[in-house]
Amino acid sequence: MDGKTNNIVVDIKNVEFLYEDTEETGGSRVLKDVSLQVRRGEFLAVLGHNGSGKSTLAKHLNAILIPEKGKVMVEGLDTSDESLLFDIRQRVGMVFQNPDNQLVATIVEEDVAFAPENLGVPQKEIRERVDYALDAVNMTEYKDHAPHMLSGGQKQRIAIAGVLAMKPDVLVMDEPTAMLDPAGRREIMETVKKLNREEGMTVVMITHFMEEAAQADRVVVMDHGKILMEGTPREVFSRVDEIKKIGLDVPQATELMYLLKKSGLNFETDILSADECVNVIKDVYNAAKEAL
Repeated sequence: MDGKTNNIVVDIKNVEFLYEDTEETGGSRVLKDVSLQVRRGEFLAVLGHNGSGKSTLAKHLNAILIPEKGKVMVEGLDTSDESLLFDIRQRVGMVFQNPDNQLVATIVEEDVAFAPENLGVPQKEIRERVDYALDAVNMTEYKDHAPHMLSGGQKQRIAIAGVLAMKPDVLVMDEPTAMLDPAGRREIMETVKKLNREEGMTVVMITHFMEEAAQADRVVVMDHGKILMEGTPREVFSRVDEIKKIGLDVPQATELMYLLKKSGLNFETDILSADECVNVIKDVYNAAKEAL
């Protein structure tokens, strides 16, 4: 995996979780015997329709939720041990859908400094962490701006910077692009890929955008509280019929290849991007021309 180590940073073992009986949940079991390992330095995407359990799983990674059964271990630390909560949340940072809910200050750099200040980090190190975090998300030039004046994508990058300033080992993102326009989504994906590829940050991203998941190292598909599929994006998205059966889509390029193959043309369905799609169609067209 591009030289990335195979160390396990998060180990989820036979986890079950039941929300209390409410009108909204009906007391349903949201996670059912889920086991999953997250490798250090990988970019893992988790997919699933609403109610599949993907966001509930994300909240188990830094002990926002605790398993009813099973274990979640973060670098060997058991999330069910309350005495380890501080250590676990320093290791696993969470970014949520709405950046406005994570912005607390009136100046960008003060917002990014908020978490390390509350951790009691020395002032000199806070300055270094803020500079690092803003640079990592390409927002240094906005350090003196008011967060509420920024675009949705910029706000989310500041929210990510606020988490990075805590120096986590794992960045968990629960549908961070759900409230953004296409330009904002591109900004966040560029940031995520930079953090993962260049900084070596382990990223777990919950998303319902298939094109985003296609850029990950590994994809997990959840359905009714269980892991239904797991593999590389190419392996998972080539199973078009199975994915559609549970109400999910595939990347648009994969969908086109799938429809062309269904119509009788000889195309593979493991295509993920528009560029790949163009090249494959061009090759088939050129081969057909030569055969004439």
